Amino acid sequence: MEANTFSYWERTAFIDDADVIIIGSGIVGLSAALHLKKQQPLLKVLVLERGFLPTGASTKNAGFACFGTVSEQLKALEHASEEEVTTLVDYKWRGLQRLRENLAGADIDFQQNGGYELFMDGEQEKAEHCKGQVERLNKLLKDATGLTDIYSSADAKIAGFGFKGVCAMIYNPYEGQLHTGKMMRALLDKVYSVGVIVLNNCAISGTNRERGFISLATNQGNLKATQVILATNAFASQLFPELKVIPGRGQVLVTKPVDSLRLKGTYHFDDGYYYFRNIDGRVLFGGGRNLDFKAEETWDFGHTGAVKNQLTEYLREVILPGQPFEIDYWWSGIMGFGEDISPIVKEVEPGIFCAVRCNGMGVAMGSLVGEEVAELALNSK
Repeated sequence: MEANTFSYWERTAFIDDADVIIIGSGIVGLSAALHLKKQQPLLKVLVLERGFLPTGASTKNAGFACFGTVSEQLKALEHASEEEVTTLVDYKWRGLQRLRENLAGADIDFQQNGGYELFMDGEQEKAEHCKGQVERLNKLLKDATGLTDIYSSADAKIAGFGFKGVCAMIYNPYEGQLHTGKMMRALLDKVYSVGVIVLNNCAISGTNRERGFISLATNQGNLKATQVILATNAFASQLFPELKVIPGRGQVLVTKPVDSLRLKGTYHFDDGYYYFRNIDGRVLFGGGRNLDFKAEETWDFGHTGAVKNQLTEYLREVILPGQPFEIDYWWSGIMGFGEDISPIVKEVEPGIFCAVRCNGMGVAMGSLVGEEVAELALNSK
């Protein structure tokens, strides 16, 4: 007999006879559940989440509905072909549209105020190089996405935002922002409405195949299903070490309300490693993973003095120069990265599928990644 036994009612109403168990209740996992039920409404889909809330980055990200700055695209082109880079941008753009389609009618505070890439004093050469690549990137990405004039110089707007030490900016009118918490609540409401069951505080320690089912060993007892989808992103290699997913911690702060805050839109600098925006008259500011990649390759939530000091310094010297501010929130999220720019969507073992490694772009990619793994599972039957 199992150490943690369930009642007959619990077994029959919540646990037994699951067709598909999804591990992870983040954007990817819930999007997969939603797609499974849309395609086959009679499927019993059970989502298991080890945290009180989705663990990882789905409720801890900065809420950027973005698909990449000029410097990020150029960096990607150093390691991948033009076709691979443009295909991925199209994937992110379509993913953002699908997210909004899935949550149509829900209030997720989506705003498309555009995005800006900042270049600091001393980065004039880099800024000119990036500006020199704008025409090329616009053509490449138009062919892939159909969007026109994605990037353009916006140096004239620097003073209007109140920045100090910024020598150049590049603007992208298609980038947006949303309220991460409201997005995840809306996704949960959506999957509940189609009969998906989500169970929290259920950590998976292993999988086994037995008599035509996949058995999951959990801290709540053993559960079984016909198929399993792994959607734990950065934590995927804890269950399947062969998956090449490297955790990357992102540290974030939010200030108390700032008087007459002039920020509007999303902002990135240093190849996208720093990012900030205005939320409810406060500054949200995160990043700094590149200060010490090894230190941030961790599954542990928390903060480091180096990143906290750097974020605070940039806030004081660049974003809010001469303005008083107080920091109200600090938190961190864990993202999944890898050498390949594309996510991993495949069958890991017979009946077990994974959708992981969103490379810090889960908001943009998660909806389509979830649908893709759901289709893989449906087509394997």
